[in-house]
Amino acid sequence: MNCQDWLVTNEGVCEPCSLAQDWEWTDKTYRLYRFLTDIEDILAQNQDEEQILLKIRPLVRRLLTSSYWIQGEYTWPDSQQGWSVLNLYDEMNFPLTIQMVVWLPGQVSKIHNHGTWGIVAVIDGKEKNTFWQRDPITSDRIHKVGEKTICSGDIISFTNSAIHSIEVLGEEPVISFNIYGETNYKQRWKFDTSNHTAKNF
Repeated sequence: MNCQDWLVTNEGVCEPCSLAQDWEWTDKTYRLYRFLTDIEDILAQNQDEEQILLKIRPLVRRLLTSSYWIQGEYTWPDSQQGWSVLNLYDEMNFPLTIQMVVWLPGQVSKIHNHGTWGIVAVIDGKEKNTFWQRDPITSDRIHKVGEKTICSGDIISFTNSAIHSIEVLGEEPVISFNIYGETNYKQRWKFDTSNHTAKNF
């Protein structure tokens, strides 16, 4: 399977990233607790979001390959809601949230940013990400700047102001492992292109 890593910038540009070649894997299982410790160290040593994402993406791939049980830890969505979120890790006063997310076929998300950096590793299924950019003059208006289809095995990462929406493609659900930094809710928005509004979550 061909896998690819992607970075979406605050301007909505989706850039391919090189897959890390120096993971320094050993025969020892890479467990969730060690992953969390490594992430904590990265956050303590780096302020730049793109550097944080650069260093975390290979660890996500290593975790999902080594601790294979994680890929089966999800909650099946209610058919009316169309999606589900299972928190794998969310500790008070710790700037990290880890979730397993499932979207049923045909589902389309709202246009949104995350108000923090984020990494989404697609475990199964296929989704189209559409990327948007805020108008520099009228910040409640946005315009489409691109799109990218993400498949099983791909990892896509976002800076805090990157705006996107997702659409599940095909007949299979999309199952993903999601990790986010500490959300700044004053900078987290959802957008409505029909009436050009931007609202805080």
